[in-house]
Amino acid sequence: MSRPAPGAAGQEDDMVGGQADEQLSPAERYAAYRASRQHPVLADFRSHHDFALDDFQVRACEEVEDGRGVLVAAPTGSGKTIVGEFAIHLALATGRKAFYTTPIKALSNQKYADLVKRYGAEQVGLLTGDNVVNSEAPVVVMTTEVLRNMLYAGSRTLLGLGFVVMDEVHYLADRMRGAVWEEVIIHLPESVALVSLSATVSNAEEFGEWLETVRGETTTIVEERRPVPLFQHVMVGRRLHDLFADSDVDAAAGFVKEGAPVNGELLRIARDDWSSSRLMRDRRSPRKGKPGSSKNPRQVGNGRRVWIPSRVDVIERLERDGLLPAIVFVFSRVGCDAAVQQCLDANLRLTSPEERETVRAFVEERCRHLPDEDLQVLGYHEFLDALTRGVAAHHAGMLPTFKEVVEELYQRGLIRCVFATETLALGINMPARTVVIEKMTKWNGETHADITPGEYTQLTGRAGRRGLDVEGHAVVLWQPGTDPRQLAGLASTRTYPLRSSFRPSYNMAVNLVHQFGRERSRELLEQSFAQFQADRAVVGLARQLRKSEDALEGYREAATCHLGDFMEYAALRRRITDVEKGAARARRADRREEALRSLTRLKVGDVVAVPAGKFAGLAVVVDPGLSGDEPRPYVVTADRQARRLNALDFPSPVEALARVKVPRSFNGRNPQMRRDLAAALREATHGLGPVRRPDRAGRGDATAPTAEDREVAELRARLKAHPCHDCPDREDHARWAERWHKLERDAGTLKRRVESRTNTVARQFDRVCEVLERLDYLDGDEVTARGRHLSRIYTDMDLVAAEALRSGTWADLTPAELAAALSVLVFEARRPDDASLPRVPGGAVQAAIAETVRIWADLDALEKEHRLDYLREPDLGFAWAAWRWAEGDELDDVLRVTDLAAGDFVRWVKQLLDLADQVADAAGSLGDAALRETARTASRALRRGVVAYSSLAD
Repeated sequence: MSRPAPGAAGQEDDMVGGQADEQLSPAERYAAYRASRQHPVLADFRSHHDFALDDFQVRACEEVEDGRGVLVAAPTGSGKTIVGEFAIHLALATGRKAFYTTPIKALSNQKYADLVKRYGAEQVGLLTGDNVVNSEAPVVVMTTEVLRNMLYAGSRTLLGLGFVVMDEVHYLADRMRGAVWEEVIIHLPESVALVSLSATVSNAEEFGEWLETVRGETTTIVEERRPVPLFQHVMVGRRLHDLFADSDVDAAAGFVKEGAPVNGELLRIARDDWSSSRLMRDRRSPRKGKPGSSKNPRQVGNGRRVWIPSRVDVIERLERDGLLPAIVFVFSRVGCDAAVQQCLDANLRLTSPEERETVRAFVEERCRHLPDEDLQVLGYHEFLDALTRGVAAHHAGMLPTFKEVVEELYQRGLIRCVFATETLALGINMPARTVVIEKMTKWNGETHADITPGEYTQLTGRAGRRGLDVEGHAVVLWQPGTDPRQLAGLASTRTYPLRSSFRPSYNMAVNLVHQFGRERSRELLEQSFAQFQADRAVVGLARQLRKSEDALEGYREAATCHLGDFMEYAALRRRITDVEKGAARARRADRREEALRSLTRLKVGDVVAVPAGKFAGLAVVVDPGLSGDEPRPYVVTADRQARRLNALDFPSPVEALARVKVPRSFNGRNPQMRRDLAAALREATHGLGPVRRPDRAGRGDATAPTAEDREVAELRARLKAHPCHDCPDREDHARWAERWHKLERDAGTLKRRVESRTNTVARQFDRVCEVLERLDYLDGDEVTARGRHLSRIYTDMDLVAAEALRSGTWADLTPAELAAALSVLVFEARRPDDASLPRVPGGAVQAAIAETVRIWADLDALEKEHRLDYLREPDLGFAWAAWRWAEGDELDDVLRVTDLAAGDFVRWVKQLLDLADQVADAAGSLGDAALRETARTASRALRRGVVAYSSLAD
C-alpha cells in the first residue's frame, strides 16, 4: 500500500450558525444572513449542529422549507438523513406531523432511539408491527408496510400529517417487498410533502421525474462525491496493494472515476499466479491428481501459488496499520461464526482490560432479561467472550438482542472487528474505517454469483467514518483467479439503475377497489414507477416502429409493377415456398415416426442394416433397448463393435434381414464373445447380396399426389397466370418485395413488444380482479363480504389465507395447532432445493395443512389460467417448531429438531405472530368469534421467551 494508514481525524468542517462567524468573509456573512431570512427554520436547525452542512444538504433542506418534495440520492455515509431530520424539525416548528419510514424494523428502532435523544420520548412514537409506542406523537417512526396499511385503513393517525420521510427508498427495487414503497408514494394525500432518501443510482433523474408526475413539485438532488475519500486495496499475502495506479490523480485522491488504470504490480501478480497455477497443474501426480512436489500449494515462492492469509492474519495486519475498526464481509452466516471462533482460538485481543470490563458490564445488563436456561443454546458465553476481545459476528441468524448489542458496542468504539453478511450494509448505522471483502461471489438464493457494482459500492460505502476518519479503506482479499481489471471495473462503475418491482397483489386490489372503485384504481396503478419505466421504454420502440413503417412504404413503392399487383404475386411465391417446406417437414416427421415404430418391433438376434451414423452397416441386436422414452438398441456390428445406438442412427425404418442366436451370457465387454457373434452375423448374411437401403425421400413407391402436391400445383398455375409473371423486371421487383416481407415481419414483432409494454400494470390488475371475481371477492366495482376479510390480510400468501378462512380450514384447531397451520404460509426455507421431508404434527393440524396445500394447488391452477404467478407453494418446514413453541416447549428442545439458528427462529415466529393477528382481525370481520379467540390465544402463546424479549429488534 503506497499511502500510510490514518488515525482519527479532528473536527470535520468549519462550524456555522454563529459558532464560527469570525472565520467568514464579509460577503459570506451577508450570504448567511440572507439565507437565514429566507429560510429561518433551516437557520434554526443548523444552529443545533456543531458541524457545517454540505451544499447538497443545504439545497435539499431549502427545497423542503420552500414547500417542495425532494429526492436525495447520495453515497452511503454522506449524511442524507440530515434532510429527513430537517423535515421532522420543520414539522414540529409548523405544528404538523411527520412520519419517518424505514425498510426494516432494526433501522426503525435505531432511528427511534436517535430521535428520542434529540426531541424527547413524548414527541416521538414507534410503529413496527411488533411495537406500538406513543403512536399519536407528532413524530412517528415506522416501517413502510405499517404506513401502507394505515393508508388503506384510513387511519385517524394520518390527520395533520405534513411530511413523510422515506429512508432507503431504493428498496422499491426489492423483488418481494418493493411494491409497498410505490403504493405509499401513489396513495399519500397530495398535501403531504415527500422526502425520499436513496443510495446512489444512475437513473435518479428518471425516478425524480416520476415522483414529480405523481407527487407534484419534486426536486432531485444528486450527490456523487463521498464525504470521506475511499482508497481501494487488494491484500496479496500479508501485503496491501493499491488497486489503481498511482498515476491516476482521482484515484490517488480517493475518488475513483470510471476507466481508472489498474496498478501494474497487481496485473503482474495475476499473470504470475496464473502461470504458477498452470505449472502446478502440469506437475500433478498421474496417480491422484495432486501436486507431487509440494505439500502446501499456498506457499509463497517461485512457481507456486500466492499465499492466502488467515482471518486472524488479516485482522492483525489491519490493527498494525491503524485500519481498525473494520467490517469483514464474509457472505455466509456459518463463515461469520467460524471467523469469530478462529479469533478466539488464536487468543486475539483487540481491547484493553478496562474496555473488556466495560463491555462485560454492558452485555450483562442488556441481556439480563434472557432466561438463564436459554443462555447455553443461544451461545451467550461464547458471544460475550468474543465481545470482550473486540470481535463479533453480525448476521440475520443471530438473536435480535445480540445484533443490537453488537451494533451499540461497535458505535461506541468497543468492538474493533465485525464479521458480517451483506445484510449489515442495508441501512444499519455501523460505519467503519476499513471494509474487507473476502470473496467476490455470494449466494443469491439460487446460485453463487459475482457481486454487482451496486453491491460492491453499497458494501464499501461503509468505510470512512465522517468526523472520525480522514479517509476510508476498502480491502479485497486475493483469491486464486482474481482478475484485477474486473475488480477495478466493480470499484469504478457508476451505473446502478433503479428498476421497479411493482405488481398489484390480491390484497392491494380489494383495498383499492374498496376505496376508489375499479376504473379509478386502474388509473392509479398506471401511475406506478413500473408503468412509467415501461412507457419510457416504449418511446424508443415506437420510434423504431415508425421508421420501419416509413421504410415499408418505400419498399412497397419500389416493388410496384405496371402489369399488376406485384405484392399479390410475391405472396403467391411465398405461399408455394411455405407449403413445400411444410410438406418436407411433415414427411420427415412421418419418416421418423415410422423409423421409431420399426425399432420397437426388433427382437434379440435380429440382423438389421443400420442406415446411418458412425456404425452404419450390418449389425445384430443384442438388446432392443425399449425401457426408455425412445428405443436404443444395443448391437454388435460386423467389425466386432458393441454399441448402444439411438434414433439418430435410424433416419429410415429397418426390418430384420436374418436371425442369429445370441448367447444368454453374452457380455459386450468380452472381445472373444464379440468376435464369435460378429462371425455368426457374417455367416447369416453371406448369401443376402447387397442390402437395399430404404428410399431416402421417405415416400416409398407411392405415386398418388398428396394434398400438399395438389395445393402447390394449383398455386403454381395461379402464379403463371398472374399478369406480373411475364414482367421483364420481375426478379428486381421480387427482391424489393422480399425486403418488404422481412421488414413487415420485424415491424410486427416491434408492434407486439409495444403493445405488451403499454398498460402492463393495468392489464395485470385486470387479471387479478378476474381471479377475485371468480372467487367472489369482487363483484364488479363492489368488494364482497369475502373481499373485506381479504383486505385485512397482508401476507404474500394473502389469497390462500383468505380461502382457508372462508372454507373453515382452521376451525376447531387448538391455538398451537393453528400456529403450525399458519406457519406454512409465512415460512420459506433458505435452500428451497432441500429434498428432506419436514416433520409435521399429526391429527387435526396435519389435515388442516393438507387442506391448505390443496387450496394452494387449486389457486395455482386458477392463476395459470389467468396468466398470473403470485402464490408460492406452502412450506411445511416450520410447522413442527411453531407447534412445539406454542405448546410451551423450551427453546433448546425446539431448536434441536430444526436446522434454524436462534435469530432465524425468532424472525419466523414474529412473522407468524403478524399473520396470527391478521387472521384474528379477519375472523372478527367474518363474525367467527371462536377462530378470532383461537388466533389471539396462539399469538399470546407464541410471544414469550426470546421472542417477547426481542420486541425492539428486527
